[in-house]
Amino acid sequence: MIEVTIDSVRIGLMNRKPEYQYVVLLRERMSKRYLPIFIGQAEARAILIKLKNEVVPRPMTHDLLQSLVDVLGASVDSIIVSSLENDIFFAKIVLNVNGRQQEIDSRPSDALALAIRADAPIFVDEAVLDKAGISLDRDKDTDDFILDTPEGLEAEGKGGKISDEEMRRLGAFRDFIDTLDLDDFDKDKS
Repeated sequence: MIEVTIDSVRIGLMNRKPEYQYVVLLRERMSKRYLPIFIGQAEARAILIKLKNEVVPRPMTHDLLQSLVDVLGASVDSIIVSSLENDIFFAKIVLNVNGRQQEIDSRPSDALALAIRADAPIFVDEAVLDKAGISLDRDKDTDDFILDTPEGLEAEGKGGKISDEEMRRLGAFRDFIDTLDLDDFDKDKS
């Protein structure tokens, strides 16, 4: 398992259509590798509200979930993005219940929204990062982030080029990232 943090939540046009998509970027703690995960608008809002420490007048769904965990005497141990199957990410919420660990199946977006409320660590299975992780490098002269070109994109940990099939599957991420305005990548960070 590799520990990650929530770097940011981004919005962009998908496949050049007038349809917005939201993505949460997870950043590996000890590397420049990122994991983009597409999420829904409601979950993006729930994550952003907590990241920006905004106050809402009534509890949101993830606030309610955290309250239930607390009232029942449990705690959120960690969140694990456990697998990627057919371009769908899967996650688990690991709860500590009376000294025992219980794993609960979850969508990554809900697990992440809960993780930041519970101040729980977030982990990604190494195979998931190897499969869908991307490297964004800072340009030393401009301080901008640069996404590697498809020709130069290497599979982290594999030492070789990404296959055409993997590039096809990652195409949705590339299309999305190509529409992002990376000039504001570091803005709004606490």
